[in-house]
Amino acid sequence: MVNIQPALRKIIIFELVFPIVLLIVGIYHGLLQFLYRAGWLRQVSFGGLEYYQGLTLHGVINAIVFTTFFAVAFGNALIPYFLGKHPSVKVAVISGVTMAIGTVMAAIPIFTGSASVLYTFYPPLKAHPSFYIGVTLLVVGSWLAFWGWIPVYRSWRKENPGKKIPLAILGIFTTFLVWQIATAPVAYEVLVLLLPWSLGWTDTVNVVLARTLFWFFGHPLVYFWILPAYIMYYTMLPKLVGGKLFSDFAGRLAFLWLLVFSSPLGLHHQFTEPGLDSNWKLAHAFLTFLVAVPSIMTAFVVAASMEYGARARGGKGLFGWWSKLPWFEQDAWLFGYFICGLILFIFGGITGIVNASYSMNRVVHNTAWLPAHFHMTVAGPAFLAFIGMSLHMISQLTGKAIRYPSMNLWFPYIWSIGIFVSSTGAFIGGLQGMPRRTNMGLTYLNPESVYFRGDWIFPSNIAVIGGIIMTIAMVMFFTVVFATLFSKKTMQEGIEFPVAEAYHDEDYAVVRNMKPWIAAAVAAVAIAYTPPLYEIYKNKVKGAAAFLPSSPVPASGT
Repeated sequence: MVNIQPALRKIIIFELVFPIVLLIVGIYHGLLQFLYRAGWLRQVSFGGLEYYQGLTLHGVINAIVFTTFFAVAFGNALIPYFLGKHPSVKVAVISGVTMAIGTVMAAIPIFTGSASVLYTFYPPLKAHPSFYIGVTLLVVGSWLAFWGWIPVYRSWRKENPGKKIPLAILGIFTTFLVWQIATAPVAYEVLVLLLPWSLGWTDTVNVVLARTLFWFFGHPLVYFWILPAYIMYYTMLPKLVGGKLFSDFAGRLAFLWLLVFSSPLGLHHQFTEPGLDSNWKLAHAFLTFLVAVPSIMTAFVVAASMEYGARARGGKGLFGWWSKLPWFEQDAWLFGYFICGLILFIFGGITGIVNASYSMNRVVHNTAWLPAHFHMTVAGPAFLAFIGMSLHMISQLTGKAIRYPSMNLWFPYIWSIGIFVSSTGAFIGGLQGMPRRTNMGLTYLNPESVYFRGDWIFPSNIAVIGGIIMTIAMVMFFTVVFATLFSKKTMQEGIEFPVAEAYHDEDYAVVRNMKPWIAAAVAAVAIAYTPPLYEIYKNKVKGAAAFLPSSPVPASGT
């Protein structure tokens, strides 16, 4: 076990607990979304918050706030554990405080109904300036944490000139390099386009430019979510099954491959966007297929690593070794979080190929298929890995044993059942044209409405059943984590990760130096985005007035 400086330990615990508390709000509004969309709630608001406020809270808390805080906390713990050196406590505190202030600033306009923008910075929906400033501070705070790790790594490198960078450190640095690249264009969008528009300094906003900058950020954001889970799959999952990582090289290649190809593909989200040449949409579609390579490779390597461990535990036969995996062993409870996420990711990846295909995307674009897909990818591997590791780190850093271990053991399986059920309903509805985001209880699933669609009742009811199962699972998780937090200290405070050795510990020069990969990532972005951005600039797209999500008519007085 590695001891963490008391001040750093406290800030890491804060960065883990603060977003988990906010998750209660995010999960609650996730359930309400299911109820609204299935027509179980046929009203504009519930509990004092309007439908689109709840949708914004759910997206911002779950997808932006929780994931950003966790990634920073995880990195703050990985650095001293693997490098033996602590990052600057002062920088860590400034980073955590900045993110917290930004979160509160963004939350206030959402709760007061002046930032119902569905978690995106997606005009012509317009939010209060405080929302944009708050989200900017959240991002800047995460940048500060990353910048604080760089001197620690450079110091370690000077002391260890011939050593490979630990795989987990390569992973967390790749995560934040992807984040740095992804957030640069959206920072421009927010500070140069949206904030002046929100402050009333400009009357309109260039929608095509803003949306292109958003999706420049929006898709690599997925890999900012996925990469920390990959760190756990490669470095920790094999240890939990009593095995070794099948290939160290494969893990390094997967991380660096995603560094290069996670960003230059955002236009596949804009297949129906006017003002963008179809040739560049096709190019981005092709680049999207390239990011499937590390996912397929990860599936093979992780499966081989698990097989090695299972056979060492007595597993036999072509598939019989699966029975020797620690499915319900309390000493390896993290395995359930990891394996359930991996299984969900298989289906999330397959449906993502549909989204990236131009012709098939036309069938499912802006339908319920999309949230079904990204809940299988984000609420699967990323979310399960994040909350599982959050619980592990909270227990370790506070010196408190996990309470209700049986409940904790069952949680990921129940959650995964909920995801499968809810996504199945949404996939079916999406293929029938059922829209995403819409409060369907007021229209399509209201028998008194002229827009009523009886054929959408069945898939939406399946989805809401899955949502209820997911909510029950999260109540179990919250019970475990808060019972643990408020229990008595029983262990030494510190941090211990279940780290696996490599079965094949290859040492190839191509993955030793990050600099060429960083240069390739910048070049790929420049090649993929310079022509479409120039085209948008050349076309001089007319600006759009502001809209509120509750009305198709431009908002007056904005």
